[in-house]
Amino acid sequence: MAKNKFSGKLGELIARAENGNAEDVDYIISHLTEESSLAMTRYVDFALSLVENEMGVLRLEYYLFNGTLIQRNYCGLFFNRRLDYDLVDRAFNAGAIDEIQAFSR
Repeated sequence: MAKNKFSGKLGELIARAENGNAEDVDYIISHLTEESSLAMTRYVDFALSLVENEMGVLRLEYYLFNGTLIQRNYCGLFFNRRLDYDLVDRAFNAGAIDEIQAFSR
């Protein structure tokens, strides 16, 4: 895993995101539950913004359509920030994310 200046859980999530394989994305996404603290959701959101590996991005696309509601919503944010509006529109039309998530940046 890549070295970064952060320690603890945030550092671990960042290192996983920088590696960015499907297994790393699975690990990061697993921290998004209904019981997740606000801090954890922010850590995950930041870490996901660092995923660039094609396999990781494809895994996030999987979660956009197949994850839990909170996972789908954070994946919607990820793809909106990448300007992948066609993909977000498909998720919205499929009912995977709501209107608020579809148009959030």
